[in-house]
Amino acid sequence: MGLRWICMAILVPVPWSERGWALPFMVILTLAPRTSEKMHQPHRTLVDWAMFIMIERVRRWQPESESILVGDGGYAAAVLIKHCQRLKKPVCFISRLRLDAVLHDFPSQKPKGRRGPQPIKGERQTSLAHRLVDPQTAWKKATILWYGGYEKEIEFVSGVSLWYHRGSDPVSVRWVLVRTPDHSIKPAAFFCSDPKTEPLSMLKWYVSRWNIEVTFEDLRAQLGFETQRQWSNRAIERTTPCLFGIFSLVVVMAKVLYPEELPLRQADWYRKDQAVFSDVLALCAAIYGKVQITATRQITTR
Repeated sequence: MGLRWICMAILVPVPWSERGWALPFMVILTLAPRTSEKMHQPHRTLVDWAMFIMIERVRRWQPESESILVGDGGYAAAVLIKHCQRLKKPVCFISRLRLDAVLHDFPSQKPKGRRGPQPIKGERQTSLAHRLVDPQTAWKKATILWYGGYEKEIEFVSGVSLWYHRGSDPVSVRWVLVRTPDHSIKPAAFFCSDPKTEPLSMLKWYVSRWNIEVTFEDLRAQLGFETQRQWSNRAIERTTPCLFGIFSLVVVMAKVLYPEELPLRQADWYRKDQAVFSDVLALCAAIYGKVQITATRQITTR
């Protein structure tokens, strides 16, 4: 019944917060299969929108920049990985991986004189779910910054394999399996389209994806996202992207006004040492609210 939007944001550091802030710059409204059929339009999935529209536009805007794309498990598709790898300037794509994913060794060279095509994959590897309970798994220990900005002790194992999904060619990925010694979090697996990426870098980048969830919550609490009451389709298509754009614009204005330190609003019952979006919004409203803009126009009709 609701509308589903795909949002792409850039993660930027700000001087008045220890975490990076996710600033939206591209928002697309997707259609359900039945809606696409009703409008006589070809249906596009989330992966199609991300692959053929969003990533292609970013690559056209920044053809030579190093790009790291992080998405949730809904974008874990072999076709999207292959698309990122085949670009003229490949995109490093990171997402979650199912524990029952089918992983294979790389194919060996076909012996001379043997007929038939070259094999596209080697022997099937042990599943990630089995590696979790296998006592022979060689776990490594590390400490990384986890959600919330605190340090977390983890155990991980990593490897490079061919990920095979029925109906598509296998793709090479770097996978990482993570668990905690105290079992405080559920074991999870992640993959990266660049097999040369370090496992801890993958985990660091994926954890940073949570900042876009903070952006969504600020949009709901401070800018009225999900509370619009328009009845026109065009009005809905205009106002929602504008709210995302306002969030990014307000943060950029605050960064220009206060490039080093931002005044924080404090309360007796709640003390904080880092700025949140409500501080940024209040500051910009106080400064730019003093400027009154008036426009006039003369219209002549017959």
